Amino acid sequence: MSFAATPALAEPVADACRYVPHVADVPSAPRAIRGQLRATLSMRHAGERDVDIAWEVVGPVDAPLLIVAGGISAHRHAIASHDFPENGWWQNQSGSGLDARRFRLLSIDWLGADGSLDVAIDSADQADAIAAVLDALGVAKAAAFIGSSYGAMVGLQFAARHPQRVRRLVAISGAHRAHPYASAWRALQRQAVALGQLQCDEGQGLALARQLAMLSYRTPNEFAERFDAAPQLVHGRARVAAQDYLEHCAATWVARTSPTAFLRLSESIDLHRVDPREVRVPTTVVAIVEDRLVPLDDLFALAEGLPRGEIRVLRSKYGHDAFLTEPREIADILGKSLEDVCGDVA
Repeated sequence: MSFAATPALAEPVADACRYVPHVADVPSAPRAIRGQLRATLSMRHAGERDVDIAWEVVGPVDAPLLIVAGGISAHRHAIASHDFPENGWWQNQSGSGLDARRFRLLSIDWLGADGSLDVAIDSADQADAIAAVLDALGVAKAAAFIGSSYGAMVGLQFAARHPQRVRRLVAISGAHRAHPYASAWRALQRQAVALGQLQCDEGQGLALARQLAMLSYRTPNEFAERFDAAPQLVHGRARVAAQDYLEHCAATWVARTSPTAFLRLSESIDLHRVDPREVRVPTTVVAIVEDRLVPLDDLFALAEGLPRGEIRVLRSKYGHDAFLTEPREIADILGKSLEDVCGDVA
């Protein structure tokens, strides 16, 4: 694995449909730095490749480091800082679950997120990319890896492949494999993008895929509360109450995501496999009862297969998106999980 430093990438835009941001307290916000790494990785399915890895670190330079990773729409800007005051994708954990006064927080842009890497990408490749960034930063061992959704899958791979590099793993709504039902759902989303490409309208295909994805992230209970209004006839066609919301989320997504990036990262979720027995670092698994993408049974199977695992179970009408929409409950779990991880890290 080789690497070289290059200038930082431009700031990604957060997805307003996936979390509720708040304004950063900029004067008291922590400092941050960004960079881009050129590295040569041996990718699981694509062989040796030169890749660019964009990263951001927030917090004191002498603090224990946390690796923070989210879903395929997440990026290196997790929380706001003095230097980069825009709200991050996990802004509602800033100062509570993710305390950048106590820890340094490292996040990356996923391999393939800019659409330039049109090859099969595995969660193991993402784990190796994070290890390369740790090498570049001179960090021998992270205090913890906190992963949600796809980030939890990458965290499991990181703990299995680089156990000497992390003391603890918190895996929220991500299992050791993709559930077949969820994989079928994503396969339909990819077919929607392919159909749009055949019709020379990639944006429309990507928009439809994103709307299907939003339905899988949330639950019928939430939609019953928010969109229980009678359909209206618009130009002679029935329009249901949820359509404005879904189309807004799709427009936000299409504006910042290439079809190639979506297809390759969606595939990456389905390619993910890790043997729980190989994850030997202490691991907290967080399950959401209402999550339709990562069923409770899969997460219990994961926790039971881990040599040093425990499980915490939450209930939320937001389903898979609970890690973004239930800040107090998630912060409580993170706080308890991080109580004993401050020693023996560099």
